[in-house]
Amino acid sequence: METITILTLCLVFIIILYIGYRLGLKKAKIEVHKKWEKIVPDIRKDAVKKSREVLTGKFSEQLAPYLPHFPYSPTEARFIGNPIDFIVFKGIDNKEPEEVIFIEVKSQKSKLSTKERKLRDIIKKKKVSWEEYRISL
Repeated sequence: METITILTLCLVFIIILYIGYRLGLKKAKIEVHKKWEKIVPDIRKDAVKKSREVLTGKFSEQLAPYLPHFPYSPTEARFIGNPIDFIVFKGIDNKEPEEVIFIEVKSQKSKLSTKERKLRDIIKKKKVSWEEYRISL
């Protein structure tokens, strides 16, 4: 065979390989796109559901003192939000404070976060103190 024929065959072979490669990429993109079209609606539904649960939880946290079974007077509870939901100053309404209570409100099956568990443990070990900070202007 002549050199030109061999070069032409090599060039045709390389072009066919390139076209096959490009077609394979295009097919893979189409398959991935189809797969995402099937998955995305479920992902969105799940995200919306979780978002609603979080919003419901946040809303419930702030309403907790006004719900029927809240064990303390709503006027003695102060909403903090993070990292503890409420601090209750039991007896403060009668001008006779007798106890400070930390409350974390949870709804449904939610669990304490790592930070909340650590704070709970610190409070239970009575590693709580009082400080007065004075500002001089």
